[in-house]
Amino acid sequence: MRLIVGIGNPGSRYKNNRHNVGFQFLDFFVQKKMLQFKASKFQFHITEGELLGQPFVLLKPDTYVNNSGLAVLDCINHFKIEVNDVLVVVDDINLAFSKIRIRKSGGDGGHNGLYSIIYHLESKDFSRLRIGIGDDFETGNLADYVLSDFNKDDFVKLETTFNQSIQLVDSFISDGYNKMLNTFSRLKNLNKLNNETE
Repeated sequence: MRLIVGIGNPGSRYKNNRHNVGFQFLDFFVQKKMLQFKASKFQFHITEGELLGQPFVLLKPDTYVNNSGLAVLDCINHFKIEVNDVLVVVDDINLAFSKIRIRKSGGDGGHNGLYSIIYHLESKDFSRLRIGIGDDFETGNLADYVLSDFNKDDFVKLETTFNQSIQLVDSFISDGYNKMLNTFSRLKNLNKLNNETE
């Protein structure tokens, strides 16, 4: 079973925040796949599905960004999911707005949500799909920036990013990171995706 985690803060107050692009992508994904999130007995909302015979779970933690790892740990323990079958979708201030970066493993990059997941899983060996939110803020204003909202034009541009990301997530679900990397490379070669990989 694959697990796709979106990082974000729960509640309408944060719905359109830059920090919530992981949640926003998962909401876009479930709409396209005609799925629906539901509350669980744990600290997260989930939906389950299957793609080409491969079951998957989509997860939105209710723990707020800084404690994302608590929800992820509960989920992988409940469903008996291996760490290398986890893909985390996360915002990235070090990436230009709407660009995509994928990684097979690595550190937290200064992101508290990733830090929490690494800490609670005691592992860095989960995949990441980072969506750029840019760094258009002055020194000392990071918190205000990531908690500010995207505007309508931003969401129009993100729709293209999200559609491309669906192809990547579908590949991850069907056959893991290497398949996602192949899809990533194919899209890049077709000049359809402005992206980076490490």
